[in-house]
Amino acid sequence: SLLVGFNKKTIRTTSTALKRQNNIVKIKGYKKYTMIHKVDTDLGGRKLSFETGKIAQQAHGAAWIRYEDTICLVTACRSQEATDRDFLPLTVEYREKSFAAGRIPGNFFRREGRMGEKETLSARLTDHSIRPMFPKGFAYEVQVFITILSSDNENDADVLGMVGASVALGLSDIPFAGPLGAVRVGRVDGDYIVNPTMSQREESDMDLILSGTKDSIGTVEGGAHEVSEKDLLEALKFGHKHIIKLIELQEKLFADAAKEKMDFVSPIPESELEDAVREFAAARISEANHTTSREDRNDLVGTIYKDTRDTLAERFPDSEQEIDDVIYALIKADMRTMVLKEKRRVDGRSLDEVRQVTCETEILPRSHGSALFTRGQTQALCVATLGSKQDEKMVDDLHGKSFKSFFLDYNFPSYSTGEVSFPRGPGRREIGHGHLAETALEPVVPSVDSFPYTIRLVSDIEESNGSTSMATVCGCSLALLDAGVPIKNPVTASGVGLISEGDDWELLTDIQGSEDFLGDMDLKVAGTADGITAIQMENKIQGIKIEILEEAFSRARQAGLHILDIMNKTISAHRENLSEYAPRIEFLKIDVDKIGAVIGPGGKMIREIEKTGATVNIEDDGKITISAVESAAAAAAREMIEGITADAEIGRQYEGTVKRIMPFGAFVEILPGKEGLLHISELDHKRVEAVEDVVEEGQKISVKVLEIDNSGKMRLSHKATFDKPSG
Repeated sequence: SLLVGFNKKTIRTTSTALKRQNNIVKIKGYKKYTMIHKVDTDLGGRKLSFETGKIAQQAHGAAWIRYEDTICLVTACRSQEATDRDFLPLTVEYREKSFAAGRIPGNFFRREGRMGEKETLSARLTDHSIRPMFPKGFAYEVQVFITILSSDNENDADVLGMVGASVALGLSDIPFAGPLGAVRVGRVDGDYIVNPTMSQREESDMDLILSGTKDSIGTVEGGAHEVSEKDLLEALKFGHKHIIKLIELQEKLFADAAKEKMDFVSPIPESELEDAVREFAAARISEANHTTSREDRNDLVGTIYKDTRDTLAERFPDSEQEIDDVIYALIKADMRTMVLKEKRRVDGRSLDEVRQVTCETEILPRSHGSALFTRGQTQALCVATLGSKQDEKMVDDLHGKSFKSFFLDYNFPSYSTGEVSFPRGPGRREIGHGHLAETALEPVVPSVDSFPYTIRLVSDIEESNGSTSMATVCGCSLALLDAGVPIKNPVTASGVGLISEGDDWELLTDIQGSEDFLGDMDLKVAGTADGITAIQMENKIQGIKIEILEEAFSRARQAGLHILDIMNKTISAHRENLSEYAPRIEFLKIDVDKIGAVIGPGGKMIREIEKTGATVNIEDDGKITISAVESAAAAAAREMIEGITADAEIGRQYEGTVKRIMPFGAFVEILPGKEGLLHISELDHKRVEAVEDVVEEGQKISVKVLEIDNSGKMRLSHKATFDKPSG
């Protein structure tokens, strides 16, 4: 057949594909014929398909990913020219279209805006999984764009976006050491499930997302309900089997549809320049790396950079960046050699040693709970604040509006690293670290039914030198106990790093910033003495063997228990009494048909109730939450509501208030909003000439209910409350 607009390679590929007749359709486009390639498989009892060639053909790579009725379009593009940056300029965008779930955006403009929290977290997952798969020194701008076009509210698209990124990059001409696969793993009633549905996730005791290649695990992130390290490893092994299946499916698609990769060779420093830098700086670099003080070491390294540039400037003009690159490589290589050969770390610690830990509580006198957690040069100030139901956090995403009664905010100000920057809203780092810490603590936080408060945790990082998210977990656990929140168990956390060269590797307990930056792995594990509650693993290399992970989990548990012992010496159980500044909350249940009476016309009655100083929240099922800082205000509001919703009883005596006087009697309010007629004949045992002779408006008077008719009208009597005088 005649194909217009294709190069020779494409024609050969297409011709072969046509002969195979394997899920290929030929359509006539406005410029050229396009071949649609599609592959599919069964994953977890549901159909998963990858398709390319129909949509977004100007992108360098485009994949249409469908899993049941959840669909995402993933594209990959690169810049035409390389940048002068010394890092990979990769960006990942994850955008949910409201129409995907048949919804209109709930904001003022009624259109999609900047990425929300869920979108940001999903973008981070993809970024972490694909970033190590690009060649060293690749400085072309790369953008992976994930668009969620359809959501069936059962199959989450976050994992599909991760797989789709691998498919789109594999189809493109962008150098990429894929393919890689990604799955979610859950466990219900002891059985592991691949890509559990939303309903299955509600019953699952773990929710893990992992990516990897055919022979190793790349990234792991998720939470669990205090599961053992053994169960977690089994979950990873289970998920990896399905990752291999996804990789094989991609390879099948790439064989027919992938573009030829662009020519790219990782830059190699000029040998003469490299030798000159090594000769001048190698000994000084080793001296700096053996300096245990971080400040002194940084000063020495800064001096090395300056002196080397100055010394070699005449010999190698306009080569400052190349010189800096060689120095960085020498620093990294020397630090790694120290670990692998000398078993020594830059701060002098042994490989399995945790930095000094100190804990304090009751740091802030007016907060409901506060703690200061310090580990080495990493410090987190954590605060717990208790609120009412009205303080819940609203989440508006593809699944609709929902509310969270427990949430955590993480802040990373520039002064924590001695730097200067303009304060902005939370970025991807802050959102990601906060989510990890929130995931770690959520399994131990009591339900609203047993502890009727909205709980907000805030972690402000005051100093940073590695594993600030793990410090946040420990500090916030202490703050919860200080606030009197009856958590199930205290939660501890620790990070573990990896240095590897070939088959030689060593694990580093409680890594600091330089070890994270120059190492191969950053594994973060949080949990209680009973098991793991959260995990996150990011890699600089393309994957980690299971046997290394097994040892890393053991190392993380040892460090976590060591830290937990120090935490327990500070505070081991929640305080018996809440802070005097924390709100007091009471619950009340009324009949649904009485909600209107409590609210009153135009909200008049509810405003009167809240004049007590209490805040009242009424739900559609008649559940009322009363919150107030002072218990007396909550009690007063409760009394008013009970009075409004109470039913008058025939024959019962009440202390009422005269509201209006008429010629024939007075209307007396015996319960809030409930009035009855006190006829003139029922004012006294003797004849009364005028109502005003006995009562006046605003007067308190005892009355008894004589009758209540079908319409609710009441007939009252005052004389029935006292005996007729003798004589």
